[in-house]
Amino acid sequence: MRGIGFEWQVAVRFLREGRFQSVLIIAGVAAGVAVVAYISALVTGLQANTLNRTLGAQAHVVLSPPDEVVTPAWPRPGDTMVLSETQARAQRLRTVANWPALQQALARRAGVDAVSPMATGAALARRGEATRAVAITGVELALYDRIVNLRDKLVDGALRMGPGEAIIGQTLARDLGLRVGDRLTVSTGDRTDTLRISGLVDLGVKDLNRRVVIMPLRAAQSLLDVAGGVTQLDLRLADVWAARTLAAELGRELPYKVESWQESNAQLVTALNAQTISTTLIRGVVMVVVVMGIASVLVVSVVQKQREIGILRAMGATRAQILRVFLLQGALVGALGSIAGVVLAMAMIKAFTTFVRGADGLPLFAITLPPEMALQAVGVTLVAGVLAAMAPARRAARMDPAQAIRL
Repeated sequence: MRGIGFEWQVAVRFLREGRFQSVLIIAGVAAGVAVVAYISALVTGLQANTLNRTLGAQAHVVLSPPDEVVTPAWPRPGDTMVLSETQARAQRLRTVANWPALQQALARRAGVDAVSPMATGAALARRGEATRAVAITGVELALYDRIVNLRDKLVDGALRMGPGEAIIGQTLARDLGLRVGDRLTVSTGDRTDTLRISGLVDLGVKDLNRRVVIMPLRAAQSLLDVAGGVTQLDLRLADVWAARTLAAELGRELPYKVESWQESNAQLVTALNAQTISTTLIRGVVMVVVVMGIASVLVVSVVQKQREIGILRAMGATRAQILRVFLLQGALVGALGSIAGVVLAMAMIKAFTTFVRGADGLPLFAITLPPEMALQAVGVTLVAGVLAAMAPARRAARMDPAQAIRL
């Protein structure tokens, strides 16, 4: 009776004798785990898709010259009253000083994957009688592609930008009636340039697709009258959530304005945080329900098995062995329920990706259940099962064998 498998055999036998209630609680645990795993995978996929769409057309950190401010009037001593009015200064196109050295220093910084110099400014695009206000973006194509992954956003033409060539948004091309190979006239004040369209891109944001004109850096510098200068440096990081910390560090070290994507998308970050908090609350409530369900079934099992427990104690089973029997029951229920729940969650994810489609017939976004998330669900549920069994197990272990047999 005191062999190694004694507690295991008794725990399995107790579960089999109460087969109906065991199946019900395992099914309940499975449903709870499936809800937790599915919602976690769904929210993770939704957040990843939202971040990819948002950050797919912008840098993680942007370094630019500080805004120009008006120096206030110097205060006069004594009782002299000075009437003055301070108005905001119109911002001129300013450049980053000594940007090549700064670019190299930033590229060597830990956690920075790519640094792209850019010359940006407003311009007027014209083709025939049609005109549109556009945003000139002068870049070194290889570096800029590492920032926004431009090759995946190409919808027509080639990812090529030689002298006199440009890549524009597909909405701008439609507004001006342009195709790959056509020419577009771009002007900024007294400077004008004619560009041949080498490609069309979809940046995932309609407003950008309507305004963006991507051209070689040297051509943009000449057109914007910032010869040899750049108006900003775009950084892409290995960890997108490290952007705020890095931006704060660079802001203290450099005399420039440094902005992270979290600052420029504050509402999005708030929404993502709200999603995360809501998901955590749901997971917590479901796990509490799972623990209460397991505990209630084991309490009933202790009441039903009082005579058996008394007989086992009379035959020599120790309090510790009885304790381990019910802890094993909780662990078994948690393990079987969590495994079934993970399988059910995978089926729900498969159903979602199969039947929920967008207007283009493709899945709305990718959703998967990573192995580490599945293992975490199994592990947490297993621990919850053991914790839920703790009180019933201690109650069973404290039973007096003589009294239990008489009941």
